[in-house]
Amino acid sequence: MCGIVGYTGFQDAYDIVINGLRRLEYRGYDSAGIVLEGSNNKFEVEKTKGKVDDLVSISEQLKGTAKIGMGHTRWATHGVPSDRNSHPHLSNNGKIAVVHNGIIENYDTIKTMLTEKGFTFKSETDTEVLVNLIQYFMDLKSDTDFPTAVRYALNEVYGAYAITVLHEDYPGVLVVARLGSPLAIGIGDKEYFIASDASPFVEFTKEAIYLEEGHMATISLENGVDIRTINENSKIEPEIQELKLSLEQIEKGGYEHFMLKEIFEQPKSIHDTMRGRLLLDEGIIKMAGIWDHLERFKNANRIIIIACGTSWHAGLIGEYLIEEYARIPVEVEYASEFRYRNPIITDKDVVIAISQSGETADTMAALKLAKERGAFIYGICNVVDSSIARITDAGSYTHAGPEIGVASTKAFTAQLTILTLIAFKLGKHNGNLGNAEFMSLIAELDALPKKIEEVLSTTHELTQNIAKDFINTTNFLYLGRGYNYPAALEGALKLKEISYIHAEGYPAAEMKHGPIALIDENMPIVIIAPKKGHYDKIVSNVQEIKARKGKVIAVVNKGDKQVSAMADYVIEIPETSECFSPIVASVPLQLLAYYIAVYRGANVDQPRNLAKSVTVE
Repeated sequence: MCGIVGYTGFQDAYDIVINGLRRLEYRGYDSAGIVLEGSNNKFEVEKTKGKVDDLVSISEQLKGTAKIGMGHTRWATHGVPSDRNSHPHLSNNGKIAVVHNGIIENYDTIKTMLTEKGFTFKSETDTEVLVNLIQYFMDLKSDTDFPTAVRYALNEVYGAYAITVLHEDYPGVLVVARLGSPLAIGIGDKEYFIASDASPFVEFTKEAIYLEEGHMATISLENGVDIRTINENSKIEPEIQELKLSLEQIEKGGYEHFMLKEIFEQPKSIHDTMRGRLLLDEGIIKMAGIWDHLERFKNANRIIIIACGTSWHAGLIGEYLIEEYARIPVEVEYASEFRYRNPIITDKDVVIAISQSGETADTMAALKLAKERGAFIYGICNVVDSSIARITDAGSYTHAGPEIGVASTKAFTAQLTILTLIAFKLGKHNGNLGNAEFMSLIAELDALPKKIEEVLSTTHELTQNIAKDFINTTNFLYLGRGYNYPAALEGALKLKEISYIHAEGYPAAEMKHGPIALIDENMPIVIIAPKKGHYDKIVSNVQEIKARKGKVIAVVNKGDKQVSAMADYVIEIPETSECFSPIVASVPLQLLAYYIAVYRGANVDQPRNLAKSVTVE
């Protein structure tokens, strides 16, 4: 959540910061601000509730005035979205400016102490407490320099943060730090960039330092990048990495929204996720993270999958896959619940964490708990060198490429692809999956990208037309059985995330145990009804719905007769093995949600109140 951009160099800092904030809009935010250090070393600050465009409208006079500055997009935690709660925040003496992602959990205690010392506060934020704490330490001893004061302050706070700080008396100096929230430093030629991820500076440099947990850096053109531990001030040699990100990947490429672009990128993202891992000609699945630890997986008492949101839905499907093909017991947990319920974890357990960003705060905390108790931890994420990638014992990247739309699409199907590969790999290794069945399944998996291309070409216009009939609907019900129950949950989540229509996913067999009371002529029901897996039961569910005049939108296999004859709307998908149907069925559900949201005038890529990377609780 929130976004940070900073710059020092020879270019116009205003342009760099504003364009960088635009690149970070996908993260979700409700206000924006900028601070520049002008030629007289005095701060120029503008901030406002609203979007980056609103910030530009009040700050364009700052263009060309500075070579160093920083900006922020805020997702409200402490204090409502407002001009005064927006970042940057200044210290009482006006000399220190800070932008901050995360939460200072003990801010109230510190605020009370500072108030007793004579400090005053203009906002309701925890961030203003932090900037005044830095001033407090500088005032306390006249020989305390700026970076040291930042370090002292950070040693007094609890919570999660990524911060960038400027001081008027230290011209040209940026101090940055992180704990639980990502921060990248771009290394240019006589210039440095700071950002929550690399997207704001990808066209300027291919070299970056990803600041580690508990580290801070002092950055200046004169002295370069000096990295220290926050706790002990130990000097750290930076590890400079080459960026794999390209400018083309983070632009819309002619699509109206990033979400639509990413839906259409799924044949490629699934193929890229399998590439080098699924070797069909050799009849093998090659995954170093699994191969190096096969016995640990094989001898596990159970596998625990932890995740949040869409990744949790992927985990549910992973449970079906691993239990069916590898015959290893699996439990799927919300990371946010797992970390607080004192779970039983032993060194015989394998914990798989799934996260698009690799920075999800609840998932990170759950992983740390599992690691402390001796479990083997495995990560599935989409962002190279993310926090989850670093903390885990092993893992797999999804290779879906940057996902800018807040509502996950291609990352979800890439996660399912990884989980499928893991299930088949383990099943083949432990003898639960015979060679003939294994070869048949991997051949079908290899063909999935082409089937997704077919779905996109045949259902794109159809879902647009269906969507027009539901723009004024207030409730939806999504139903599925077996593998497609989690797909129904995911379809409902996509609709509610971007269209703001209440939608509920349910196991089709449970419909008569409650949700059937909601069904009338005004209730649309999306039902996933492939021929493989409980088809006769699904037919009965549709009959029950139609008897109560519900509107049925059926996702069926091509050539389906029974369900199609009863449905009000029919979306056809290619026939697949049951285990692959959630991947294929999810694509038209993504399109349906997208077009309903577009016709309702919603902000598809930046839905209200949501953030792409949830780095706070």
